[in-house]
Amino acid sequence: MNTPRTNVRQHILDTAKPIILGKGFSVVGLNEVLTAAAVPKGSFYHYFKSKELFGEALLESYFADYLAYLDQLLSKQEMPAAQRLMRYWSGWLESQSSEDMHGKCLAVKLAGEVSDLSEAMRLALHQGTDQIIARLADCISAGLSDGSLDGELDAQHTAETLYEMWLGATLLTKMRRDRSAMEGAMIATLKILNLHS
Repeated sequence: MNTPRTNVRQHILDTAKPIILGKGFSVVGLNEVLTAAAVPKGSFYHYFKSKELFGEALLESYFADYLAYLDQLLSKQEMPAAQRLMRYWSGWLESQSSEDMHGKCLAVKLAGEVSDLSEAMRLALHQGTDQIIARLADCISAGLSDGSLDGELDAQHTAETLYEMWLGATLLTKMRRDRSAMEGAMIATLKILNLHS
């Protein structure tokens, strides 16, 4: 059950996410977040002892939501695991190449910026991305079991390779302002998984 304390804390995190997705972590001041959230500055420190701990909580909240989405998407037993996996990559391509900030990846936005600045935030990023890779590996294993994926795939290694490739392609998409890198990642994904387009 959500208490008023957790509701306000989550409200601050939810308000901050699109602001930080748009501008980055370091450049956004607490006043901007608190003004947008309509929360007094003094109460911020009631919920977060520092901006770094706020950043760690922001990432943990982001990954909790993302993993819930991933669990729902990858556990649809009415379709083969390979199809569930490709729906994930297709969704990634569409959301990360769109102009809408809502669906953007906070890990992509913050990894390069905060990993050298905050050990707590680096660990939150590391743990969150490891959990994503584990779920992808489970789906690949399910595809090998249900016959929708074939070949000599190592589920863990394949999941790591694909996730790393898509993260890199997303960064290139941001730099180039076109989706060619992610379209290349999709072609490579189909090849790695021995699937046809």
